[in-house]
Amino acid sequence: MSVNLTKGQQISLTKSGGGELTVVRMGLGWQAARKGFFARMTAREIDLDASALLFAGKEAVDVVFFQHLTSDDGSVQHTGDNRVGGAGEGDDESIVVDLQRVPVHVDQIVFTVNSFTGQTFEEVENAFCRLVDETNGQELARYTLTGGGTHTAQIMAKVYRSGGGWQMSAIGSPAEGRTFQDLMPAVTPHL
Repeated sequence: MSVNLTKGQQISLTKSGGGELTVVRMGLGWQAARKGFFARMTAREIDLDASALLFAGKEAVDVVFFQHLTSDDGSVQHTGDNRVGGAGEGDDESIVVDLQRVPVHVDQIVFTVNSFTGQTFEEVENAFCRLVDETNGQELARYTLTGGGTHTAQIMAKVYRSGGGWQMSAIGSPAEGRTFQDLMPAVTPHL
């Protein structure tokens, strides 16, 4: 059963029958907003990009995004760039994390989304971020973006080590930037 997360909510990443999750997929989906009578003719394609920033404490140690699809250690993989969105219920971009292979010094993975083409979230609708147990395809949690906004990026969520396991926290913080590099100052307060 999936949990609909609200901003700031946290969940433990344990299986419903007990035991730790081993591989999770962070999926991102979106559509271009279609408003008004001529919307189908005038709507522009929107290129949102998902990124995973790996941290050891407050130090960024690796990043996975459309130009670096696999982390240096191989534990995090981006499935590829989608430049238009609009898959509907499915994921437009995904990042798969093998939690058992994440190096011990990496204690947080922050997921961001930015509008590479520069459109604001006022031009995006049906945007979501979801966490899936990759071993069985079960959706564990979903965070739906609401309210649009004049920002060009979002700090979506993070998975982090807690005790002997992992937890997920929905962040949902608006930010400005076309690339993950632009978002680094906005990510820091969430570490």
